[in-house]
Order: sequence, then C-alpha cells, then structure tokens
Amino acid sequence: MTGTTHDDHSRSYAARAHGMTASEVRALFSVANRPEVVSLAGGMPFVAALPLDAVGSMLGDLVTDRGVSALQYSTAQGDPVLRELICTVMALEGIDAAPQDVVVTVGSQQGLDLISRVFLDPGDVVVAEGPSYVGALAAFAAIEAEVVHVPMDADGLDPAALAAVLERLLAAGRRVKLLYTVPAFHNPAGVSLADSRRAAVLEVAARHDVIVIEDNPYGLLGFDEPPQPALRSMTPTGVIYLGTFSKTFAPGFRVGWVLAPPAVRDKLILASEAAVLCPPTFSQFAVVSYLQTQPWQEQLKVFRELYRERRDAMLEALHDLMPSGPTWNHPAGGFYVWVRLPDGVDSKAMMPRAIAERVAYIPGTAFYADGGGADALRLSFCYPPPDRIREGVRRLATVVEAELDLLHTFGPASHTPTGRPGAEHTRGRVRADSPGPELA
Repeated sequence: MTGTTHDDHSRSYAARAHGMTASEVRALFSVANRPEVVSLAGGMPFVAALPLDAVGSMLGDLVTDRGVSALQYSTAQGDPVLRELICTVMALEGIDAAPQDVVVTVGSQQGLDLISRVFLDPGDVVVAEGPSYVGALAAFAAIEAEVVHVPMDADGLDPAALAAVLERLLAAGRRVKLLYTVPAFHNPAGVSLADSRRAAVLEVAARHDVIVIEDNPYGLLGFDEPPQPALRSMTPTGVIYLGTFSKTFAPGFRVGWVLAPPAVRDKLILASEAAVLCPPTFSQFAVVSYLQTQPWQEQLKVFRELYRERRDAMLEALHDLMPSGPTWNHPAGGFYVWVRLPDGVDSKAMMPRAIAERVAYIPGTAFYADGGGADALRLSFCYPPPDRIREGVRRLATVVEAELDLLHTFGPASHTPTGRPGAEHTRGRVRADSPGPELA
C-alpha cells in the first residue's frame, strides 16, 4: 500500500540499517527547492557560469570521436589519462603525486565510503572537527564507527585540543584510526587551517598513529590568496587525500579521487570493484576532455570572482539587516558562512518559522554526530544571485529578531550551546573567538 510507513522487512534488516535516517540537509531539499523559498541551504555550485555551449560541443565530439570507449566499462582504478591530469590539478596545491597512486571515485563521497570500509570496524573511533561535513558523518555512521569532535576556532582545528582528545581516548582504551579534516574553507564552518598549525596537526596525528583523511573540495576556490599547500604536500605518508571535480567543474559527472599510499590504494581498488565495478567511463572521459580542451584555470578565476561577489553580498546583508546578537565569520573562500546565535536560540527549532518566512538554511545540529550545534546554522552563498541572497538574509533576520523577542519575554530554551569556529563579526565588529567546548 502506498503512503504507509509499515515495513514488512523490518525484522530482516542488518542492525546498521535501523540507524539509517535522512540527513537534515537532504530532508530540507524538498522545501528549499520551492520557487518561493530563498534557499541559503544547499551547497550547489553555480554551473550556469560554465561555458555551456563549449561544454556541450565538447561532449558531442566526445561521443562522435571516442564513443566506443567512452560508453564502455573502464577499470576500477580509473582512466590512466584522467589520473595523470588529476596529478596536474593537485600540483596547484603543492602535491607531488604519481598517477598510479590515484583511485578515481564516484565523487569524493564514494572515497569516504571506501576509506570507511577499508579502515573502520564497528565501534572504532574517528576524530573530526566540530562541526564537520554531514556526508562524512553519514559515511562513518554507516560503518557503525563513532565520531568524536575536536574544537575549532578562527584558525581551524586546534592541535592542542586534538592532542587532548586523542590522549583522553587512549587512556579510556579507545582505538582511534582516523582524523577527518576539511582544512581549506571548511564545510560548514568556512574557516581554514592556519599554516602555523598544519605541521602541528600532522605531528599530533603521527604521534598517536592516526591516519589523516584530508578532504579538500574547496582548496582551489580561495578569493584572496593562492591555494594553501595541502596537508598531503607536507608528507608522503600518513595523509590520504580526497579530491573532486564537483566544485571546480560540475557535480553532475560525479568524478572524484583518492590519493593514497600503494598498499592502501590496492585495498581501495578492491573495495571499489565490489561497490561499483568501475567509476562511470563517460564521466571520466568528459573530465579529461574538459581539462584538455577548455581553459579550466581561467574558469576557476570566473568561479572565484562569482563566489567572492556572493560572499560579499551575504556579509553585507548580515551586517545591515541582522539584529544584534548573532555572530558570523568572514570566509576567505569556499561556499559557506557559519552563523552563531545567542544562547537560548535553537536553530533547528527555528526552522519551521524560517520556512514560513520562505527562507531556508541548515541547522548546526546537522554537522555534529552528538547532537550539538543547536546554537549555530550554515548559510550557503554559492548558488543564489546577490539580490536573492540579500532578500534571504532579510527574511532570516526577521525570524531571528522574533526569536530574540521570544527569548527576552520567556527566557532561554533548554539546550547546550556548541559550535564555535571563526573570527566572527557582530554587526561589523570583529573579535577573535575562543575554542568551543570539547565534544566527545
């Protein structure tokens, strides 16, 4: 019967399936995509900025000239030419890599899944920034691993806090295998790991025999400075690097990659064969054609300028329209602004009122494995044009102001505030924030 939640197979599911739930991000899409709603929620790249006529011609030529190969199976490791070109892309972030150590994946999300399958047993611990990318949290949860968050501040992951968390877990007899980090223009926090901290983070991880998973979808989308050297560029061992063309070309092709040491690479290939047999050949050939025939580095400049304009529109609107109390950071790249609300305002509880005002965002709780983040929310500036961004912030500001009025009248809601990254702005005033409370 349609329209019912009854499940005749519930007693047959694996134990892990009972914990599978839709993320708050995905659950919002059906509402956020309504035309009357200004969505500041999803991190969708603005693919309309691509030279679509040229890309269309390129794809037509690909089918005409190489269709017999492009429409066939490929290898589980990925097309050799694409892997060579991926090494050229990574060189922009200082990475010296060999094509044979690259595994092509169905987006970097599949890379996260493969790494989880290869390294994690149920009950193993992954340490990750608090807040952390929702897709990574889902991948770790699917394998029944536990995520323990480490505080961030304006300079990203705090090495001293990381060491303290690892030492506490070690003393408790917990096995920590992976450190998951988004060091450049973090999703969702918008901050980057400072150069002065990068070596320290790697040293702490190496001392505790923890493998670093560097997820770097936004590294080439900085607005003001050249790309920071990736963590992987600082050491050939101890770091497994995840990359993607979803943010720098087009997410619809679902082409990502993992750069891993040879022994790990071989395990990832076997895991990929079991999962998808091979990544989509046509998508791989499309990316090869794009990198070989299109001025892709010039296109990166187009994206940077476009996203810089939209970031500026969001920050200006927040400064002009948001009531006193909320604070936000000033991202130097990427897609996101992380907003903190005053104690007592719950971003998840506020969502229905925001949707009623026809604006959408992602509550901070989506980015914590332990239910934290109620006093924060993520705003995305990558997709709406500047005028829609300003209108969305205006609508959001009315919701926040109403929440603050309720707070003043009835007192704070009962929740534990978390989520503190960023050098934050309050109505245009800048202050350095201290690290948030440690989450375990």
